[in-house]
Amino acid sequence: MSETKPLKGINLPSITSYTAEDLFSFLSIKEDMLVLDVRNEEDFSQFNVEGPFPFQMKNVPYINFMEEEDASVAKVSHEKPVKVVCAKEGSAQYVGEILMNHGFKDVAFLTGGIKTWGNMLTPKRINPESDDYALFQFIRPGKASCNYGLLYKGEMIIFDPSRNYEFYKSFAESHRTKIVRTFETHLQADYISGSKQIANVNGAEIMAHVSDFKDASFQYSEVKDGESYPVGDDGPEIKVLHSPGHTPGSTSYIIDDKYFITGDTMFIFSVGRPDLSGKTEEWSLMLFDTLTNKVQNLDKNLDVLPGHYMDWNEANDKLLFVEKLGEVIQHNAGVYKITTPEKFTQYIKDNMRKSPEVYGEIRKVNSGWLDVDMDEADIMDLGKNECAAEAYNAEKG
Repeated sequence: MSETKPLKGINLPSITSYTAEDLFSFLSIKEDMLVLDVRNEEDFSQFNVEGPFPFQMKNVPYINFMEEEDASVAKVSHEKPVKVVCAKEGSAQYVGEILMNHGFKDVAFLTGGIKTWGNMLTPKRINPESDDYALFQFIRPGKASCNYGLLYKGEMIIFDPSRNYEFYKSFAESHRTKIVRTFETHLQADYISGSKQIANVNGAEIMAHVSDFKDASFQYSEVKDGESYPVGDDGPEIKVLHSPGHTPGSTSYIIDDKYFITGDTMFIFSVGRPDLSGKTEEWSLMLFDTLTNKVQNLDKNLDVLPGHYMDWNEANDKLLFVEKLGEVIQHNAGVYKITTPEKFTQYIKDNMRKSPEVYGEIRKVNSGWLDVDMDEADIMDLGKNECAAEAYNAEKG
């Protein structure tokens, strides 16, 4: 936890601050606490803190503390440490001061506000320590998304990096590696990619499929179905599997014939949405072909590494989002048992909901045709993803 930061005020006790990384640690060890979110009700309902285990959370807008201080304080329990969350930090400090002045003993505010939670990445190793390479899952709880890092003999490759460049820089340095390539599974619509920044700063090569990136304003190298890319001279191979449907250029990557990075083509308990560009029928046919004629013909012992998850219940006991392909197909039997493209398209239409309007703007950013400042990027990038079709398990099939 961060060091105590005295706040300006008269005879007020000091409150402490904590980081987004601290918060994830608290949630992971099931710390008994209250997360007090003081943003307005609308912002809270659209996006809030979620963790791998149940915890107590309450939303009391900070404006209530300004207008009805005693009544608002009465809604907050003294029995547990209070972790205050707000949009940018200042309101959480303000509410924290009020609580401390009312006799609360253990109050802390989230440094940088909810956006730091939205951008935070937590690394977890996937493969055994005995392997001569390391494969990490970088979990982004605020987006319910996963990206991946492959490390071998001083080189690091990132699959679908977010814009949290400082994290990747620090991670690479701590493992004495250099980021040499990024692989995009598709043109992202739900978050701003970090590939362009990594390429600009590190000189890393961006790898992507032309069907999604043909109009990109920046340089990239084209990946093609069936190609393989060795890591270093003798490291694990990265095999390319063009898997269109979520987008025309959606591409999956198989690492060392063991690990299946699927992007948004398929998830542990769902499949990717093929309707985000308004071409539902055309892209549904692509996705049906991918799932039927490509995915189901792969080795069922491959470990599926998805681009997103819908709920922490999908994580294993190590808090990793990984599942054998055969199990994933069984989880989603209702989808994989659909036998005709017409029925599959109808399933997609029956399960769809409105696409977030910001997704079109994010695509422009990720194509290099729209520049946004940090504050604009924070707003565009905040909140859980909407990339999966509704969960459709075996019982529904």
